[in-house]
Amino acid sequence: LRDAMSGGGNKRKRSGGHRPKIRAHANPLSGATFDYPLKPADMSWRPLYPKRLEADPNAKVRIADIGCGFGGLMENIAPIWPDKLIIGMEIRGKVVDIVEKKILRWRADPPKQGSDYENVAVLQTNFMKFCPNYFEKGQLEAMFFCFPDPHFKKSNHRRRIVSSNLLDMYAYVLREGGLVYTISDVLDLHEWMVHHLSSHQLFERVTDDALVGDANPVIVAMKDTTEGKKVTRNKGSKYVAVFRRKPNPP
Repeated sequence: LRDAMSGGGNKRKRSGGHRPKIRAHANPLSGATFDYPLKPADMSWRPLYPKRLEADPNAKVRIADIGCGFGGLMENIAPIWPDKLIIGMEIRGKVVDIVEKKILRWRADPPKQGSDYENVAVLQTNFMKFCPNYFEKGQLEAMFFCFPDPHFKKSNHRRRIVSSNLLDMYAYVLREGGLVYTISDVLDLHEWMVHHLSSHQLFERVTDDALVGDANPVIVAMKDTTEGKKVTRNKGSKYVAVFRRKPNPP
């Protein structure tokens, strides 16, 4: 499964060397090298979702958990969207190793009813750099940014996963009407993401309580990840915002 989840097609070689101990976050602007397809058509998804793509060779990934961490969100949302292919994309190799093993366990013994967990997989990649290498225009229906690295120092704000330039790229791979879900326990980062998404011409904030409130199982799933549970234990706050991809201007 490790080789399968590294992707396929024509790609750059992964850098070698000993992996360090697990860090809470990683620098997305570093020179680290990852395997990645040169274009979406080169990506071999079948090894990641063998049963689903055997049954439907034309199925495509529709939901992306960016910076998926230890896979808690995927565990929670797989039963919500049992017929959708969900990919977790994570920059830290050791974390990906852990999530791959979890997915194998989930498939052997599903932790929640409603999914066989054949609809989830994980990839090690730098999404900020290689997003359009994996996804076609308008392919994704939902994107999640759950407790991303706040990069507190002002000089490091350019490393934040949400920015004006990156939103152009995200808007390209997200279909019209698709949703961007964000959650953070850091108010400054939450306000940063809300500001940049609200300022972008192709995104609008969703205010419907049915979509952004706890009545929505997706919001509950976001709050109940590994990181979300840690915030609860520490009596922290969880700031949620949801944005919809607007139609392209005429």
